Amino acid sequence: MEKFYITTPIYYVNAAPHIGHTYTTIASDVVKRYKRMQGFDARLTTGTDEHGQKIERSAKKAGKSPQEFTDTIAAEFKQTWENFAFGIDYFQRTTSGSHARKVQELYRRCKANGYIYKSSYTGYYSVVQEAFVQDAKEGDVDPETGQPLELVTEENCFFKLSAFTEKLIAFHERNPDFLQPETRRNEVLAFLKQEGGLKDLSISRSTIKWGIPVPDEPDHVFYVWFDALTTYMSAVEGTELWPADIHMIGKEIVRFHAIYWPAFLWAAEWPIPKKIFAHGWLLFDNNKMSKSRGNIVRPEPIRQAMGADALRYYLLREIVFGSDGNFAYDAMVTRYNADLANGLGNLASRTLSMIHQYRGGTVKTNGGDQPLPLGATISAAIEGYERLDFSKALESIWSLISAADKYIVEQAPWKLAKAEGAADQLDAVLANVYDALRVVTVLAAPVLPDSCARIWKLLGFATAVEDQRLGALEDPADTDTRTIPPVEPVFPRLDMKVTIDKLNDLEQQEAARQAALLGKTAEEPKPADEGMPIPLSPEITIDDFVKVDLRVGEVKFAERVKGADKLLHLKVDIGETEPRTIVAGIALVYEPEKLIGRKVVIVANLAPRKLRGIESRGMIVAASLEGGKPILSGFLEHVPIGARLK
Repeated sequence: MEKFYITTPIYYVNAAPHIGHTYTTIASDVVKRYKRMQGFDARLTTGTDEHGQKIERSAKKAGKSPQEFTDTIAAEFKQTWENFAFGIDYFQRTTSGSHARKVQELYRRCKANGYIYKSSYTGYYSVVQEAFVQDAKEGDVDPETGQPLELVTEENCFFKLSAFTEKLIAFHERNPDFLQPETRRNEVLAFLKQEGGLKDLSISRSTIKWGIPVPDEPDHVFYVWFDALTTYMSAVEGTELWPADIHMIGKEIVRFHAIYWPAFLWAAEWPIPKKIFAHGWLLFDNNKMSKSRGNIVRPEPIRQAMGADALRYYLLREIVFGSDGNFAYDAMVTRYNADLANGLGNLASRTLSMIHQYRGGTVKTNGGDQPLPLGATISAAIEGYERLDFSKALESIWSLISAADKYIVEQAPWKLAKAEGAADQLDAVLANVYDALRVVTVLAAPVLPDSCARIWKLLGFATAVEDQRLGALEDPADTDTRTIPPVEPVFPRLDMKVTIDKLNDLEQQEAARQAALLGKTAEEPKPADEGMPIPLSPEITIDDFVKVDLRVGEVKFAERVKGADKLLHLKVDIGETEPRTIVAGIALVYEPEKLIGRKVVIVANLAPRKLRGIESRGMIVAASLEGGKPILSGFLEHVPIGARLK
């Protein structure tokens, strides 16, 4: 059986599991289940990243040793994934002995091949990102937390990352499918092609102790990324699974996976992974969920209130995988009632109830010519899964549900049951709808494993739905008839207010439990004016408003303005012959390379002005939150470049 090896990120244990971790793990679990249903020996690795200064400080704050702290949070991740019944084959902790040995082996190979040297380094360090910030200056802050960067001087071991600039550029250009979606690949190429190329990378720290010791360097421990990335290999040491077929990651760690990781592996003369897919962020009220913003959503309350399958379906159907997407409780309940309760659940209930009512619980499985588009649905769903376009795969499956519902209304089995001489026609209609439900159940099983397992049993099968092969879905049935058990509801409708109230109550309880787990005794006090409305500007007339020409643009170029900490020099395409030059004060929040390809809104008819010697022809539209930090406006749906906002 051909192997297929999938990995989630190795989750950092400075926080307990939240919905962002769950999102990536759900997608990885779906890929594993889908591949197994294609006949692959699919295996899934996840784990916890437990070293570094941030962990050392978090443990001290919680009144625990680093080992006690990481033991506690790693156990939380394990328990959460067990609650969600993810098919985890390997759970690797970076504090394990087997992992330490693999990291040290990687180091020795890189050093033997001439890619490691020792030197002193002084620079500004972000504890949150566990990284030195290039070109940072005194007074600069961490873009994630707004906290000041720390000036650090220490002796480090360095990896010759600069030696791989051209090789990485050539590799990404020759292998466009290696890093997906394409926007992420474009960002990486833009970063690789920046002036001066890559700089050598510090891979050890000598001012902290919580980490894996560097061989022959008693005062050094490994820097977190040289350590953490190696987990993908250490987790499956002794098997033949490496190289990984796909790394599933969030877009914020693309550079580490698409630049550092291949370079480390090439230096060690080990094979690199076959594919990396970086999904977008989950947004809450259109802001990125983050620990520092305090807008984290936790998965366990949702599982308790609505079931794991409800969350799996909502995240993968509502959000195009690879793009950012907004998360909201009311949207999740609405999607559940519309697609699961009224869609799949209703089709299963009415189909199986009619078989019991009109044929005593026995259905003929060979209905002759099938008028419903089973073959087209199977092909479309498989294509969606293959491209990791889960939303499209589910859309195609639900189109078959809609077609089956329409067919039932048109054929009116309740009339055929009363009509003289219509017995064969009734048998054919019931067989056709039953077969459509069978196909839907198998195709949806990777996303809805628990619910589809229950529907599969209600269809009268003694086998497991996950053991079905997608390539055999159109094969003739193995029996002419099938007897089904009594009908049971699969997706009961949910009351919106009752469900959201329950979700909020459970979320508060879980937040308090996790706070205690992390050693927090109480919530940090909120600013006195939090929640107060921002005063409105003076009223304007419609004539004033129409004078402002707001246009959708795409960032084509971005770089920092020399000598200005807050300014970025952008070139924005709004459909004109040449992109606009715009200077924007967003450099403390947005890294230039991460803006390439992003859709933004600009004031296009603002009079030009010079900033730091650069003529700015327009202004980027952004919200000002959290003490004035700008948040760029954006879109969840496709909007063409140059479109005007009205």
